[in-house]
Amino acid sequence: MQLTWPQVLSWRLRRQFVAGADAPDALAVVRRLCGVQTQVASSARLAIAVRGADPDVDPLLWERRTLVKTWVMRGTLHLVAADELADYCAALATLRSWEKGAWQRGHGVTAKEIEAIIEAVPQALRDSVLTRDELVDAVVEVTGDQHLREALTSGWGALLKPLARLGELCYGPPRDGKVTFTSPHTWLKDWALPSYEEAGVRVARAFLGAHGPASPEIFDKWLFGGVSRKAVLKGWFAALRPELTEVDVEGQSLLALTSTLDDLAATRPSADVHLLPGFDQYILGAPRDLTALIPAEVKAKVSRAAGWISPVVIYQGRVAGVWEPDGSLELFEDVPGVEAALKRIR
Repeated sequence: MQLTWPQVLSWRLRRQFVAGADAPDALAVVRRLCGVQTQVASSARLAIAVRGADPDVDPLLWERRTLVKTWVMRGTLHLVAADELADYCAALATLRSWEKGAWQRGHGVTAKEIEAIIEAVPQALRDSVLTRDELVDAVVEVTGDQHLREALTSGWGALLKPLARLGELCYGPPRDGKVTFTSPHTWLKDWALPSYEEAGVRVARAFLGAHGPASPEIFDKWLFGGVSRKAVLKGWFAALRPELTEVDVEGQSLLALTSTLDDLAATRPSADVHLLPGFDQYILGAPRDLTALIPAEVKAKVSRAAGWISPVVIYQGRVAGVWEPDGSLELFEDVPGVEAALKRIR
């Protein structure tokens, strides 16, 4: 089957609830997008709102517990459907970067110390919800290692991220304006990690259902940052192969879920204008060098320093400008109706 990028991008906009803004609720958005990045909380809320859902995720996080906030894809903070978190953890735990000497040296800990942290944190969090300071105190008490206090309180929680990847830590409800952490074992119902083989297949299937057609390398870049264990990645796609069809997208061979082929073929290019927030999954799920989405000459305006992804103006499926919450616009081409779109989002 031959497809064009305008077709594919239009299909993604519809699959991701952007075109139509018809998501039934925030959980449906998070589930369909394979997580919503939330290191900038306002961007996460807007990503949900532009898709037609109520952006107030607090009741889903702290009361119903159908959403979870934790570090997953590429070590970044996401909202994830609670009943899918175990799959992400099992898949991500196949890459144990914290066991490498370079990682340990970069974070100022020894192999023995990171092992002690990984052993102590689950003990501290079981049946508990602790602020970061309380968790650090508990780890130091369990290990008797005062050096870990400095290591655990510096940076952006780098030494806690392995625990999140292993399914031993997630965010708890804020307390007095402070972040808290707890254990999925006690926070979530029926918590158990599946085999990484089964989990990876489910995650890849979900990714292709919203961000396809794609390749194993594109999936790797989204999930791991491009540093997966290649044998593991190959195994996932080999197991998924009976559900996949190879398609040609303007000369590029990619994989699509066979169940989506008729819908993809029937999709027509979009002429609509959409304003998406920073760190939107429509951008994050695609390679940065996909010029059909992000023209090469404007890439630096979209994918900026320190991993910052700008709010974007989407026209005909591609990035046609960037915008800011204060209403300022920088357009890279003529975009009919952009002012009306800006008014709607504000």
